[in-house]
Amino acid sequence: MKKGLWKRTTSAVLVAAMAASMMTGCGNKSNVSLNDGTFKEVDEATLKFPLAEKTTLTGTISYPANTESDPNKRTIFERLQEKTNVEINWTAIQADQWSDKISLEMANTKDMTDFIFTAGFSDNDLLKYAKQGVIIPLEEYIDAYMPNLKKVFDTYPEYRTMCTDTEGHIWALPWIEQLGSGKEAIQTVGDMSFINKKWLDFLGLEVPTTTDEFEQVLIAFRDHASELQQEFNIDGDIIPMSCIVNDGDQDPSILINGFGEGYGDADRGRHIGVTNDKEVICSATQDGYKDGITWLHKLYEEGLIDTESFTQEWSTYVAKGKSGRYGVCFSWDVANIDNLEDWVPLPALTADTRNITPQNGSFTSGFDRGRCVVTAVAQNPALVCAWLDQMYDPFQSPQNNWGTYGEDDDFDIFELSTNADGGEMLKHAPLGDASPVEVREEEAVGGPLAILDDYYDVYVTCPDDAQYRLDWIKEYYTPDMNSDYVYPNVFMSQDDTKKISDLQTDIEKLINANKSDWIMNGFTDADWDQYISELEAYGLDEYLELFQKYLDAYYADQEK
Repeated sequence: MKKGLWKRTTSAVLVAAMAASMMTGCGNKSNVSLNDGTFKEVDEATLKFPLAEKTTLTGTISYPANTESDPNKRTIFERLQEKTNVEINWTAIQADQWSDKISLEMANTKDMTDFIFTAGFSDNDLLKYAKQGVIIPLEEYIDAYMPNLKKVFDTYPEYRTMCTDTEGHIWALPWIEQLGSGKEAIQTVGDMSFINKKWLDFLGLEVPTTTDEFEQVLIAFRDHASELQQEFNIDGDIIPMSCIVNDGDQDPSILINGFGEGYGDADRGRHIGVTNDKEVICSATQDGYKDGITWLHKLYEEGLIDTESFTQEWSTYVAKGKSGRYGVCFSWDVANIDNLEDWVPLPALTADTRNITPQNGSFTSGFDRGRCVVTAVAQNPALVCAWLDQMYDPFQSPQNNWGTYGEDDDFDIFELSTNADGGEMLKHAPLGDASPVEVREEEAVGGPLAILDDYYDVYVTCPDDAQYRLDWIKEYYTPDMNSDYVYPNVFMSQDDTKKISDLQTDIEKLINANKSDWIMNGFTDADWDQYISELEAYGLDEYLELFQKYLDAYYADQEK
C-alpha cells in the first residue's frame, strides 16, 4: 500500500475517531486533534539535543510491581531529560495490569499519549491500530530523524525487513538484543531445565541422560525427602520437580523433546514447529507430544511434580525455590529461583530420540517488532521519533535493557569503565547471589532499543548471566539441536494476521487446557482422538496453511 492510499483508506476511520474523541466529555484532552499519518517534515536543527527550550511530550510505560512507579524518578530518565531538555509526562501502568489498561487507552483518544514506550503489541494489534488510524507509520521518520536506528537497519537489513508489513510500512519501533547467533543464540532455549546438583551428590546420583533415569532421580528425591530436609536444613516439603505449566520459561515442555519425532512443544503460544523439510506442523498434535504428556502424567501420579504447578504465580514459584525445596525447576536462569552454585542445566533427555527443538525466531536473536508505537495524538512526531532514537544510542540501549550506573541505592548494574581504545564503556557489576530479574527491574526501563553483538567490549561488557547462559546452551543444548529451521519473524498481511489470531485463540486455549488436565488426570486414546477432531474443527489445517504460506515466501525470498 502506498502512503497516499493509506491516507485514503483510513480517512473515514480518522474522522470517526476525531468525532468520538470530541464527544467524550470534559478533560484536558477532550478535543483531541489527530494527525492523519502523513510525513511531517521539520527542520533538523530544531531536533538537536538538548533543545533550546524545555519541551514536554507524553508517553505510556509499564513498570514491574514493587518497583518505582514514577518513571521520572528512575535515573535513566532523569539523565535523558538533562541530555535532551525533553520532559516526559508519563502514564505509568503496573505490568500485571498492562494488557487491560493499554487496550482502554488505545480505544479512547482523550487518554492516549504521544507514544507507547513499552507497547509490546502483537502483529494483529499493530495492524488493527493502524487501520483505526490511532498509530502512524514510521519508516520516513526513521530515515529522516532516527540516525541510530537507521544505522542498525543499514547494518542488519533483515531487521528492517522484519519490521515492515506487506504494504511497506513500519508501524512500531523494535527491541533487538543480539546475544549469539544461529543455534548458539541465547534465545534458542527459553524454558531451560535445571537439576539440584547438591542433592544429586548427597544421594550419590549422576545427572540423568534418559527419561527413565530422570524418573528414578525424582523418585530418589521423593523417597529421601527427610534426609534432604535434615542435611540441608530445608523448611517445607521436598518437591522433586516444580514448574508452571503453560507459562513461558517455567513450562516443562523441554523434557518431552525426546519422545517420538522429537519436536516437543517449544512454541507454547502458537504450538508450531518446522521440520527439516520446511513443513510447518502443529507440535501439540504429534505422536511424540502425546507420549511425552503421558509420561508427565506418570510423573505426576507418582507424586513427583508439584501439585501447584498448574496454578501458582511467579512469586510463589520463586519463594518456594529460594527456600531450597526443589530438585528440578525451569526458568530462563536458575539464579532467578535459587543460587547458581547448587544447580546445573539438565541436558536433553533421551526417550525415543535425543533432541532439543530451538525456539521459533531465535536464530535472528531477541526481537520484538511491536515494542514501541507513536500515536496519532502526537502533534510533532518528528520530535517524538528523534527523542525515541536516543534509546538506540549504543551507550544508552544497554542501560535501558539492564540498568545503569551511579544509582543512589545499594547496587549498580554497571560501573563506568573504558574499552581497549580508551573509550567510555559500561562494565557489568557482579550480581553475586542477587536475582538478575529482580535487580534489573529496579533500574531498567525497557522500551525500544538495540544491542548488537559488536557492541560487546566496545560500549558494554557481556553480562555474566548472559555469558554463562550462552556457555550452557553451547555445551548442553546446541549439540542436540537437530532442527535446521525455526519459524522466522515474518510480518503477515492484516487479513492473514487476523485470521491466525482468531484461529489461535481457540487452538491455544484447547491445547493448553488439555495439557494441564492430561498431566494431572491422564487421558485415553479416545480423548486424544476427540482432541484432534476438535482442533480440526477449530481450523487447524487453515492455521497451518497460513503459516506455511509465509514460510515458503520467506525462503523463496532468501534464495533470490
